[in-house]
Amino acid sequence: MSTLNRKKKLKINQISNIIITEKNIENISGLLGLLSSLSLINRKKKLNIYISKGIEKYIVLGKKYAKTNFGYCICLHILKTGLIIKNQEYQIYTFNNKLNFEFLLTAKNKYGQFKLNKAQKFQFPVGPIYGKLKNGYSFLLPDGIIIEGYKFTKMHYSGIKNSILINKYHTRNSIEISHKSKIIEYKFIV
Repeated sequence: MSTLNRKKKLKINQISNIIITEKNIENISGLLGLLSSLSLINRKKKLNIYISKGIEKYIVLGKKYAKTNFGYCICLHILKTGLIIKNQEYQIYTFNNKLNFEFLLTAKNKYGQFKLNKAQKFQFPVGPIYGKLKNGYSFLLPDGIIIEGYKFTKMHYSGIKNSILINKYHTRNSIEISHKSKIIEYKFIV
């Protein structure tokens, strides 16, 4: 997390999701301190923590030992294979690799401002077709001409696909989920 914080100038109150991949001291040692710091700055919004089975006991015992209550809602989610986080900008999928979890992060395409003048030159009727063009859909006209939606927007950004592989020995499943993606191979230290 410290690497991410240096690059993006992330403030701790902006954190909405935490994913803890393994039950080892490197990954969980700073968690209770972070949760306490969030409480001290009067955080109000909910915090989602995605953990492997058994870490919830560590959090409950740490909270009990420190005799503290957090002033915000903490939702603990046990990691399972499948979609774990989905919002308007990205999705995170997790895959169980016997020893630990691997992750696939996909970000949606972003379409720029719609070029209304260009659509009017093609004499498209105002309505749902404009929305489809803005979202990158292509159309085949009766005369065989293909109209490609991305040409009707300014500054189109393609989505990304990143695979986060934690184990140093990759399985067939790891290779299949990381197909056509940027592979990130290191441990995240919280």
